[in-house]
Amino acid sequence: MERRERFARTILNGFESYFADFQNITLAAKSRFENADWHGMQAASRQRIDLYKEKVNNVYQYVELIAGDELHNFAFWHESKRVYESLIQGHNNFEIAETFFNSIYCAVFKHRQIRNEYAFVFSPQGDMPPADVSKVYRVYRLQDSIASLWRTLLEDYAFTTPYEDLDRDIDNIVGVIENYLAPRFDLSGYDVECQVLEHHFYRNKGAYIVGRIVAGEDSMPFVLPILHDEKGSVFVDTVLFGSDKVSVLFSFTRSYFLVDASIPSQYVLFLQQLMPAKPISEIYSAMGYNKHGKTYFHRCAFRHMQSTQDQFNIAPGIKGMVMCVFTLPSYDFVFKIIKDRFTPPKEMTRQQVKDKYSLVKRWDRVGRMADTQEFNNLAFARERFSDELMEELRKVAPSVIQEHGKALVLKHVYVERRMIPLNLYLQDCDEEQLVDVMDEYGNAIKQLAAANIFPGDMLLKNFGVTRHGRVVFYDYDEIQPLTDCNFRTIPEPRTEAEEMASKPWYTVGPNDIFPEEFRLFFSGNQRARKVFDQLHNDLYEASFWQDLQEQIRSGYIEDFFP
Repeated sequence: MERRERFARTILNGFESYFADFQNITLAAKSRFENADWHGMQAASRQRIDLYKEKVNNVYQYVELIAGDELHNFAFWHESKRVYESLIQGHNNFEIAETFFNSIYCAVFKHRQIRNEYAFVFSPQGDMPPADVSKVYRVYRLQDSIASLWRTLLEDYAFTTPYEDLDRDIDNIVGVIENYLAPRFDLSGYDVECQVLEHHFYRNKGAYIVGRIVAGEDSMPFVLPILHDEKGSVFVDTVLFGSDKVSVLFSFTRSYFLVDASIPSQYVLFLQQLMPAKPISEIYSAMGYNKHGKTYFHRCAFRHMQSTQDQFNIAPGIKGMVMCVFTLPSYDFVFKIIKDRFTPPKEMTRQQVKDKYSLVKRWDRVGRMADTQEFNNLAFARERFSDELMEELRKVAPSVIQEHGKALVLKHVYVERRMIPLNLYLQDCDEEQLVDVMDEYGNAIKQLAAANIFPGDMLLKNFGVTRHGRVVFYDYDEIQPLTDCNFRTIPEPRTEAEEMASKPWYTVGPNDIFPEEFRLFFSGNQRARKVFDQLHNDLYEASFWQDLQEQIRSGYIEDFFP
């Protein structure tokens, strides 16, 4: 067998091995849910995230031996890519296989010289395989009654763990449909049916049945969350109707689902029909294919750049001490670059910041931390960067940028969904919005804490407000496990001199945290602080945090459902 063919086949075999192992980890989610094995569910989720890098590293070792002195020869890669193209022609999952090839290429060239001649910057087969989504859903037609339709559906999607009270669950579902859906959705016709994805979606302590109700030309997305009572039975917790609620469930702020999808693109296309506003890249990521989500995002971003003329500008809000943040007005994302030198009192290193961002992917983000895409050596047209932004980049991150004539290369950059910084949101919100967003802010902190995440820097500017009104944390340079923190109450001064002293009269260890000082996060916005104090005053008490630590150390896993 010719060397280039062996080289290409080795990469494809590596992909097939990765995909099989990915599926095997995913398939075990059902039994873990049935057995209420929440620690196992978390471990499996982390294992699946780590799997990709492990497989890429393994394959790299083999292709290095096969290629020999041709490993860094671009002509060799060009020919090998052509062979690989022929091998995956018509492959059910060719788009993910292409991404795997790209990962091997980047492992060799360290994300340099990424050209379509040598890697799959764009796919010769199109962005996605041709898909018939009807192959991945079951159809339940309205025949006798709505109740009998849902009974059949729930029996088909039953677990070895019995339903706690199936009749009650059906009554609740029918009640919601009659009270919420029927007034705005005609369910009286003969053509009413439910189209339901064939497999459950699993995440943390929940299982989800995902589908849509179709009546003539109208359709309504729905999700049935199934929860475990941990006493030997399961129950339907609620019904989520509408694209917005389904979109929150599949949010970029949550950990990835485990779902048995042998051809992921079919599931992605069906889900995209339920959530038309959600980028396809995020749906791939939500199903655990975050590397391909990154590939898809890159292609869409490139096309957007080609179709627009606006310039990148410094993102609105207070400049960060660690990151330089900029955005393109016409694109719903922000770009973040680590500064060369951090503004005091920040003392961490660049690598420590990168490690924090990597950690976020492996943590359960509980709907309160934004997922990020990490890129190396991204090339842009220099003219798309405003003069003000270029001046800022040259000043704070000269080592990260390379100017080559009309081109600008960013050596390392994070990309995440754009949100309204909380401090800016508060400037324009009315009283009702103020109460809602301050409640969200407090809940975000509490939910992160219950997931063993301490945000560290909880200034308002480090949180954003999504289009759904949810408050999300997005500044990760000071995050750490909650259990690593030492929460203390500030000691009472023993003398008048101590009370009047400008510096603390007590010793402070490196992990000591004094919740009473959290009020400083509202400096300059007493209106917001007043509302927050009414809603979440318990966050100022050291005992609140200590109790959470004990709960986590005892092995209890909290979950927060949308």
